[in-house]
Amino acid sequence: MDYRVIKENDLFLMTDHSGDIPERQEEGQGFGLYTRDTRFLSVLELRINGKKPIVLSSEADENYLSTILLTNPHMEMDGKLELWRESIEIKRTRFIYGDVLYETVEATNYSPTTWEFELSLRFAADFTDMFVIRGFQSGGAGVAAPPLPGENGLAFAYDGLDGIKRSLIARWSRQADRFSPEGEAAFRMKLESGQSSAVHFSFAPTFGEEEARLVPRDEALEALRRSYREWNEQATSVDSDLPAFNRLYGRGLQDIRVLLTDIGFGPFPVAGLPWFAVPFGRDSLITALQLLPIQPEAAKGTLLTMAHFQGTKEDPWRDEQPGKIMHELRKGELANTNQVPFNPYYGSVDSTPLFLVLLGEYVKWTGDMNTLKRLLPHADRALEWIDRYGDHGGRGFTSYYQESSKGIANQGWKDSADSVVHRDGRYAEAPVALVEVQGYVYQAKQALAGLFRTLNDPERSGQAVRLEAEAEALRQRFEERFWMEDRQYYAIALDGDSAQVGTVTSNPGHVLMSGLVSPERAEAVARRLISPEMFSGYGIRTMAEGEKAYNPMSYHDGSIWPHDNSLCLMGLARYGLDKEAAVVMEGLLEASGHFENGRLPELFCGYSASRGRAVRYPVACSPQAWAAATPLVFVTAMTGLKFDPSSRTISLKPSLPEGMNRLSVKGMRIGDGRLAVEIVRTGGEYRTTVLELPDGWTVDMVSLAGRQ
Repeated sequence: MDYRVIKENDLFLMTDHSGDIPERQEEGQGFGLYTRDTRFLSVLELRINGKKPIVLSSEADENYLSTILLTNPHMEMDGKLELWRESIEIKRTRFIYGDVLYETVEATNYSPTTWEFELSLRFAADFTDMFVIRGFQSGGAGVAAPPLPGENGLAFAYDGLDGIKRSLIARWSRQADRFSPEGEAAFRMKLESGQSSAVHFSFAPTFGEEEARLVPRDEALEALRRSYREWNEQATSVDSDLPAFNRLYGRGLQDIRVLLTDIGFGPFPVAGLPWFAVPFGRDSLITALQLLPIQPEAAKGTLLTMAHFQGTKEDPWRDEQPGKIMHELRKGELANTNQVPFNPYYGSVDSTPLFLVLLGEYVKWTGDMNTLKRLLPHADRALEWIDRYGDHGGRGFTSYYQESSKGIANQGWKDSADSVVHRDGRYAEAPVALVEVQGYVYQAKQALAGLFRTLNDPERSGQAVRLEAEAEALRQRFEERFWMEDRQYYAIALDGDSAQVGTVTSNPGHVLMSGLVSPERAEAVARRLISPEMFSGYGIRTMAEGEKAYNPMSYHDGSIWPHDNSLCLMGLARYGLDKEAAVVMEGLLEASGHFENGRLPELFCGYSASRGRAVRYPVACSPQAWAAATPLVFVTAMTGLKFDPSSRTISLKPSLPEGMNRLSVKGMRIGDGRLAVEIVRTGGEYRTTVLELPDGWTVDMVSLAGRQ
């Protein structure tokens, strides 16, 4: 990464490797302290005797606590030695707790000589909207007040066009020896050999008349560390004899924790850092789906958040219709003043069926009938949206059509303008019916039909019959219109003329997750997914090599997205296609070792592994939620776990990737109990030991027999 980022709840800090927010930034860098789509700190520059320190170490392995080591350059003035090079170690330690950024700057003299020097921190606040910083939008802005000095502190204020007053309160722990009310505090230090001295800073963004809630630093850090310990203790514990997987699983679990945000309805994962630390329909829903076997609570927070913002009216400016689940929620000045349609924006064709899929899977995993009953009205409205608004032109398929002048043209997960393209290079004209969306709709209706039958309500039972009939009719239409017999594969979409968009892409892999297709066609899709054209050696490409629009450096037309692979992996596991699933997992495991901290980024380039290292995509988010959750999906694929809440039976069909011969899974919540298993492979044979089982559940022992 070309940046360092930490986050907690809705506040995040992005700096350069030295920990600075430079006053002069290159286009698109966007360093700063952000909350609610507004940059508060726009400058944060540390200097020693007025000069920038030298970076020694800048680690990004912990998302909530950043430690950066620096030292001084050699300093002489008019032939007089001011400070010998590398004499002073400067350690910057920062974290976020309670919507406050805490930073400690500690200087230690490692020279045998006593040195006197000045440490200074310069800062500024510009209150710029995220859309302006990213270069996507210009617009009107409010008025900033001159900084107001206080005792060991400084306050910045801004009156926004949206009527919201935004403030930033900066404080430091001791009186400054030199202070500029424009935003600089300097501290003289005289350190003997081996002596250390520190200054503690805090930066608290506030809105309206609210006051900054400052907790003592040590207390805040301990509370933050405790919350991470509790997160780990509540999550499914996984261990194996393959270190690469253990690292990737642990990394993913920690990245998900830092991406959790609560805006009043329970914790849920935002999309990613730095640019998408906001509620996203599709991203948050898919991440919560990936998390269900590991941390199901995130699904509940996601469902309740999405339900709260469910569409209520027809509003072309926001691509909103009644019952529709939002795409993206922004809270900055431009969104609040309607200069952009993102408060919230609804231009997503898949968020609504994915909301229903997650609801069905959440109740299956947890048995939480209270949440189901609470969300039934929202489920009904989502179903109505699918049938009434989602079917443009009455073709029997859920499709999208952009109405907002500042909205998104392609409204599936591949939402770049060039992502849905015919084999001859023509872009598909709307309304577009995407292949994976039909799978989501099928899965949603089947899942809800099953849940409605458990409610002992005659009206809901009748609705269940209708939903199953609708799902079956969709399945038949789908097979007739999307299957390409000559390519033995599914089209990515039907365009506005109902013509197949025949470019070979990864999208049909998502359909396997839904169970929509026959076993024979599922096998054909699986073969294509791991073919040399689609599989780079590091993962499944978004588009097959050899297609006219293929570009390994593109965002959606040949790159590799870990989450895309994970949804394909869910489908492969559903159909018992173990060999293909193992290929995908092994490729992603190999790729992870080529990125900083062994982390799978949002996406990477689709070049073949035969060329060498996996190639980074220059502006990929990292950490990014559904990429972080991808290794968590491996757990159910490796165990071959399936279960039926109605009969309270569990089946296990283990299949471990190359290099792994032992897998231990403990504390996996199913219903109101927990499952723990240990799998050992010896000479191609598997031995599975069930260590813990939910009360009243049984295991299908036939599935535990050893096999190749």
